[in-house]
Amino acid sequence: MGKELVNYAVSEAESKGRQFRERQHPYRTDFERDRDRIIHSEAFRRLEGKRQVFTPAVFDNYRNRLTHTIEVAQIGRTIAKALSLNENLTEAICLAHDLGHPPFGHTGERILNNLSADIGGFEHNRQSIRVVDLLEHPYPDFSGLNLMYETRLGLARHIGPFDKPADGFFREQNCSLEGQAAVIADRIAYNCHDLEDGMRAGLIKAEQLKDLQIVADAQKKINAYSIEDKLLLRTRTAKAIIDILVSDCIESSGKAIKQAAVGSVEDVYNLKENLVVISPDEEGKLRELERFLFEDLYRNKEVTMGTEKLQAGVERLFERLVGKPEIMPSYYQRLAEKEGLHRTVCDYIAGMTDRFCLKMIDEIG
Repeated sequence: MGKELVNYAVSEAESKGRQFRERQHPYRTDFERDRDRIIHSEAFRRLEGKRQVFTPAVFDNYRNRLTHTIEVAQIGRTIAKALSLNENLTEAICLAHDLGHPPFGHTGERILNNLSADIGGFEHNRQSIRVVDLLEHPYPDFSGLNLMYETRLGLARHIGPFDKPADGFFREQNCSLEGQAAVIADRIAYNCHDLEDGMRAGLIKAEQLKDLQIVADAQKKINAYSIEDKLLLRTRTAKAIIDILVSDCIESSGKAIKQAAVGSVEDVYNLKENLVVISPDEEGKLRELERFLFEDLYRNKEVTMGTEKLQAGVERLFERLVGKPEIMPSYYQRLAEKEGLHRTVCDYIAGMTDRFCLKMIDEIG
């Protein structure tokens, strides 16, 4: 784990443990085992086939949901290490934070939310909890991965511009600082690499960035005027933004933690506001970048092209599976008896990769 943990970090000794008791492993800690269970899960492997912004296998040089997750984990560990938090717990939360994401990114999430409105809707953080608690089933004695309480809490309280907390699972107002580190790592990662991929795709031009202060700061840091290679320039710019934000987060979080005078994990749970943060100045610059990406990348017609056709296809697939549940694998057929048919169909579609979902849509005609 490196240096000794601070009192307000989560430790295995004081953890609330697992739902189902298990023997201690001889050479792996509990949160290391959580990390390994997540990496070996089917849902984790399928992230490779789910889009971040651009469709996997069509745009091979761009991030997919899996590579995004790996980048989040690396940033999260850096923040946790600098703040003397539990790196293994942070990494586990980071690696699992998008397990509930459906195919087709946030477009797919909106479609499934509309289709399941009568049964409580769909939200990918709540779905991540369903994945690790129910849908993964590698063990004979229980459903799910039987993750540690604090790992699951971090998933349920993953709050950001595109994330809502999964209410109803836990009594804590907030998650641990490790969970908060995962939140900010996610936000830093997707903004920086979506910017880089948007530039690589030619959907974001250099002149569009001239008014973004965070880009100007990054390019000043790398002496951008001396870099003639466009590929190198966009890569170095994105990495410089990450470095600026991570460094600011470590410094600002240290100050916030000291000012809050937390002495235990329970103190952290009882605070509504996060303590792993970036400064107001950098927060303003990051929000400016987020607004830009939302308008100029995520809403770009080349990114949103085919959304209506996609929605119609997923709706047809949903109706067909409800009408003929025997099409689904036997596990989901059995699950429907306990969880309800509509929710189970939602679970099944949410677990699909982009490619497999499109294949299913084509097969039903």
